[in-house]
Amino acid sequence: MSKLDRLDIKQLRVFQALIREQSASKAAAQLGLTQQAVSEQLKKLRDVFDDRLFLRKTNGFIATPFAQTLSVSVDKLLHDFSTLVSPITFDPNTVEGTFVVAATDYAQQIVLPTLIALIRTQAPNLKVIVRDFEIDKLNELMESGHVNLAIAFPDYIPDSYPILTLFEEHHVCVASPNATILKGTPTLADVAQYPSIIASPSRPNFKGSVDDWFKSFGLKRNVVVSAPCFSVVPLYLETTDSIAFLPSRAIKGLNLIEIKLEHTPDTFDVIAAWHPRYHEDALQRWVISLLKDE
Repeated sequence: MSKLDRLDIKQLRVFQALIREQSASKAAAQLGLTQQAVSEQLKKLRDVFDDRLFLRKTNGFIATPFAQTLSVSVDKLLHDFSTLVSPITFDPNTVEGTFVVAATDYAQQIVLPTLIALIRTQAPNLKVIVRDFEIDKLNELMESGHVNLAIAFPDYIPDSYPILTLFEEHHVCVASPNATILKGTPTLADVAQYPSIIASPSRPNFKGSVDDWFKSFGLKRNVVVSAPCFSVVPLYLETTDSIAFLPSRAIKGLNLIEIKLEHTPDTFDVIAAWHPRYHEDALQRWVISLLKDE
């Protein structure tokens, strides 16, 4: 066994106490140990360093020249060990690096403007990358650290990930002011039959988020266009006689008319999620705290 393997922190703390107190009894009292325990640790230290370290005198101990030299290194080591286990103070004003957020098109419109503004104000040296949400690659990207935070809907997130629910949302049926469906009072069956545009950001297909809701009424939607993101759907509504179901917060300020329905789709949550291995990361926790404050 090497000398290093025979050395531990307890022995170094005994050594440090003996240097300062020059007394076995005072060192024991300082450390909350018995004098016998201090003597046992001193014996081990003498064996490791092959030096007597402390010589007895009338009223205590006196350090050998080697021990006096060694004390400088021991003090530094114990200070470094103490720093290692001390809580890390996180200061966003000085933090540097890059933080990557994967977000759905909806989250990029509704959640990220405020979050990015807060980050830029409080952590001016932190750079932010926003990337499109890739549902099929999410776990791989977050596990490898290429994505720090995901903002999406619960169905898109692995069950094992910690999450923060940001708010509750719901879909509304909308059309452009020129849509012919607005000339009457459409029933739910009428809405199902009317040409509809959906946003399918995760996978290009004709399955929309409210299809199951229509199915519960025995209805199937007439989906004619599938767009890759929410933001372009209002543009398509302006040029086609069609309708769409969009999240309520995504239509504010747009030239769209909400079609009131006899029944309304279920609400859903918008969430932030992160990989479990970064749950205690100081930067991660700080960014999440900003989302909590929004």
